Amino acid sequence: MANMFVVVHVIGGYQIYAMPVFDMIETLLVKKLHFKPSRILRFVARNIYVAFTMFIGITFPFFGGLLGFFGGFVLAPTSYFLPCIMWLAVKKPKRFGLSWWTNWICIVLGVLLMVVSPIGGLRQIIIEAKHYQFYS
Repeated sequence: MANMFVVVHVIGGYQIYAMPVFDMIETLLVKKLHFKPSRILRFVARNIYVAFTMFIGITFPFFGGLLGFFGGFVLAPTSYFLPCIMWLAVKKPKRFGLSWWTNWICIVLGVLLMVVSPIGGLRQIIIEAKHYQFYS
């Protein structure tokens, strides 16, 4: 069940983060290469991009380690502690109050996650790269 939820989460995230790339590719094809905008162009361009990213994911089986490595640098700050810091700066809650403590706990845990996640991701990459062979 957990693996199914991971698949749904990754598909949803892929769709959200790939949309700007889809738009950029379609704009490039229409404006620079003078293709006629159509549903067929959109279908082909998007499928080629998805096939390319799938090829990258299949080619490098330590992709999960890369996600952990880069996710610690990008996801942890933007999701866990930067919003708390901004909220504390804007709202200025009572010092040592419940919301103040809650935000500081989230900040500390987010910073710890930002430090530990890249270490774990790098460890996983090193372990998997020792026995790595292309397409075998």
